[in-house]
Amino acid sequence: MKSRVLIALLFASSSLLAQTQPVLVAMKSPTLRVGKLSFKDLNKNNNLDKYEDWRLPVDVRVKDLVSQMTLEEKLGFMLISTTRMGGDQVFSNGVQGGGPKTTITEGFNEEDLVQNTNMFTRKPLASPNMSAAGTTKGVTQFHLRHFILRASASPEIMAKWSNNLQELCESSRLGIPAIVASNPRNHVTTDASVGLSVGLTAFSKWPGELGLAAMRDFDLTRKFAETAAKEWRAVGLRKGYMYMADLATEPRWGRVEGTFGEDADLTSNMITQIVLGFQGNKLSNTSVAMTTKHFPGGGPQVDGQDSHFDWGKFAHYPGGMFDYHVKPFKAAIAAGTSAIMPYYSAPKGKEFEEVGFSFNKAMIGDLLQGKLGFQGIINSDTGPIEMMPWGVENLSIEERYQKALNAGVDIFSGAADPTTLIEVVKKGLIKEERINQSVAKLLKEKFDLGLFENPYVNVEEAVKTIGNAEAVASANLALRKSIVLLRNDEKRLPLAKNTKVYFETFFQSGRNAGEAIKVSKPNYPGLEFVNTKEEADVVLLWLVPTAGGLFSSQGSKIDLNLSKNRIDVNHVNEILHAKPTIVAINYSNPWVIEEIDKGKATSVIATFGTTQDALLDIVTGAYKPTGKMPFTTPISQAAVEANKSDVPGHMEGGGYGLFAFGHGLTY
Repeated sequence: MKSRVLIALLFASSSLLAQTQPVLVAMKSPTLRVGKLSFKDLNKNNNLDKYEDWRLPVDVRVKDLVSQMTLEEKLGFMLISTTRMGGDQVFSNGVQGGGPKTTITEGFNEEDLVQNTNMFTRKPLASPNMSAAGTTKGVTQFHLRHFILRASASPEIMAKWSNNLQELCESSRLGIPAIVASNPRNHVTTDASVGLSVGLTAFSKWPGELGLAAMRDFDLTRKFAETAAKEWRAVGLRKGYMYMADLATEPRWGRVEGTFGEDADLTSNMITQIVLGFQGNKLSNTSVAMTTKHFPGGGPQVDGQDSHFDWGKFAHYPGGMFDYHVKPFKAAIAAGTSAIMPYYSAPKGKEFEEVGFSFNKAMIGDLLQGKLGFQGIINSDTGPIEMMPWGVENLSIEERYQKALNAGVDIFSGAADPTTLIEVVKKGLIKEERINQSVAKLLKEKFDLGLFENPYVNVEEAVKTIGNAEAVASANLALRKSIVLLRNDEKRLPLAKNTKVYFETFFQSGRNAGEAIKVSKPNYPGLEFVNTKEEADVVLLWLVPTAGGLFSSQGSKIDLNLSKNRIDVNHVNEILHAKPTIVAINYSNPWVIEEIDKGKATSVIATFGTTQDALLDIVTGAYKPTGKMPFTTPISQAAVEANKSDVPGHMEGGGYGLFAFGHGLTY
């Protein structure tokens, strides 16, 4: 990193104003001296403005900066859009995976990304949408300061890129720093579609969110969040688009994998530890700000269809349990979550206005802000204005902004060009005073995070921090604690030493069944791994069912039988009848397993995003299983289709569940 002005002087406190000199790092701004204290002259006017004075209360600094911002600067500040590193092709060609793979660098991607097609529904947009702006243009012309980073790169490259971005922002008229957000980066996950999870990265690798919930270890959950926060801060990621407080009460929903399960109390406890672990007791220069999602709970989708799509636009509450889904958000608010994200869904039913939650004043203004008292940032999900305007399809883009702002939204995700939003204010659809309210909230978050004093990171420290030995050790423990022993009827587990094992993983990523089988012969002590089932004493069969990912949806009926989720059940049953078999199943949804030996396989293990070594440690008893199911698995597809989408499986009544919520055996 270039040489920088670094002031780190400590002085005793005097008067009512804080006098402890913080660390200031200035790359493009002069520094000012007031006695023995130093300040960044962010607007380069050779005067100490109130917003530059770290001794003053944050609300005073915010008010001063809002007064200095132009309308264009304010409205650019109210957008959060994808930003792309050098070589990053995410969302190119209007698709999730992007264009051809290239080497990602610490430079900027200066290409505007304009989409004419809804990337989710694959239908034409009413008007083109700039979902990402060239970095320099976005910062200097559109005044963007909120970004979502979706790329995966080395810690060194990410840290250097972050510093380059902050230096560009500091060179602007007011020197307002950027805040960079991300989806989860620390989990073993089946569906790592863009916008859900970044998947496996250089960061420490922990169980999926369901696996964290299966641990039932809230201290280790806090440890996860604190560890991940250190890694994120090290590369300049200071805001999380996470975690999901949604409840997995509808087993067909395509986002179950990102939840903490079906139970409101368990999820509330998990969300509390997650928020406190990432943020601390309050936002500070050691925090990563959380965006808890998706208010008021995206779980109870009609027929399990997701509201990214017009065929899944409605949430409903046939069991009358709306308040049950709100409960985890109350926990997030109590823990101090910095932001909350509404989902795309429109609530179905006479008691609600049938418009998407980002447009729904009864949900945001009346319930979330009024009744629940949330005073933080309301962050729309990506694209409700342009792509998912459920219930307001007949409104113009300008009128959609107006309705969402009146509902309470503070920052809009999915667009990089503020031109239309500027017109909304200039035409008098929204008063500037309302805009100032949102800008003040967004600025407060940045001040609280200490970004105005030092938004930069130490590249060498980032390399040392990401995936260090302490982080890996804690993650490895969690990977083992997340695994659930469901059945051990014949006491086949744990396996005896020197057992001959044929280990097969069945994961069909594409439609070609020939790609499904992977035979492993790991270097694992105490077991002898063989090439065929005929040679084996025991077969270990690890099934990884998948519907193909959320964004492969075509709106067709969702079937949770394994045969409908890329598992060859005839192959599985052939093995079961040929050899003693341990069946491990990775549950990204509550799969229906009645096709496997009529559901009577005698040795069954549940995983929720873990590693091969962790599974083998459970199988051998090197680590005794302790996990508990985070949801109920339905006994049949008929039970799935008869379920009430807002009711957790453990409240569905007798005859619904095969493996109950909370079930888990040990040795």
